[in-house]
Amino acid sequence: MIIVTGGAGFIGSCIVSKLNQEGIDDILIVDNLGKSDKWKNLVNKKYSDFIHKSDFLKLLFSRKIEGKIESIIHMGACSSTTEKDADYLMENNFHFTKKLADYCIEYEIRFIYASSASTYGNGLKGFSDDVNKIPSLVPEHIYGYSKQIMDQWVLQTNNINEICGLKFFNVFGPNEYHKDFMKSVVYKAYHTIKETGKFNLFKSYKKEFADGQQQRDFVYVKDVVDIIWWLLNNKEVNGIYNIGTGKARSWIDLVTAVFQAMNLKPEIEFIEMPDELKDRYQYFTQAEMTKLSNTGCPLNFHSLEEAVKDYVVEYLAKDDLIF
Repeated sequence: MIIVTGGAGFIGSCIVSKLNQEGIDDILIVDNLGKSDKWKNLVNKKYSDFIHKSDFLKLLFSRKIEGKIESIIHMGACSSTTEKDADYLMENNFHFTKKLADYCIEYEIRFIYASSASTYGNGLKGFSDDVNKIPSLVPEHIYGYSKQIMDQWVLQTNNINEICGLKFFNVFGPNEYHKDFMKSVVYKAYHTIKETGKFNLFKSYKKEFADGQQQRDFVYVKDVVDIIWWLLNNKEVNGIYNIGTGKARSWIDLVTAVFQAMNLKPEIEFIEMPDELKDRYQYFTQAEMTKLSNTGCPLNFHSLEEAVKDYVVEYLAKDDLIF
């Protein structure tokens, strides 16, 4: 059995889809559906059971989950970078993850958990996943810190060779439809362009970057789940790894790709950035991918244009089709 926490969420449900494609349906999904529409991500999935997040640890620790657990893929956490409830984030993103990690180590279960590129803060210390550099990172908000301290715990307890943490960069793609304001710019651009014929991007306030030339490492969710599938099948590969393409692209590139996928001429306007963002806005992110590449993991990424076209044409244009 494979357990996927956050299995109804964005990346989690795409992982379940990948497992189904590989002929695996002995999957236990753990999530909190609440009043959102993320339940729709489960409609076309094959899995053996669903457990609410609040019941999961109790059932797990009391050994009341039937079947042999081979792997736990822990994507279940608060992913909102604007969440300000520090106690909630510490409990949900750190303590919950740490308890799962301890359990998996004790019972020799493959454990893969979601970290975040938010741990890199303003990026002045670079974007290296070298274990010697991780402790010095300074996240700029409590969400990033809640992920950073889990990575630090892995290092401090010498569990780096027993579990696998993944620092996700800007992941986009199908099944993100329930994420409200946390949806990707690709999603927002498609629907805005469809309605108005144009899209707005923030102006730049650094002379090194022209308007719209701020850059991010955008990575397609289908490529992300291919990497996770490889890690599931290569259990000897552990540690903390970046998950990005290793190639930064501009917001103009991203939005232009959306226009092209819609067969429209780009109409982009630049607007003022909110004052509260100006001092902490990231102008550049780019994952260093050498460490993961050196494990033998194939890094076969869609180009930005290919990924955006697939997302727009095969999913967004088909009324947010589920992957």
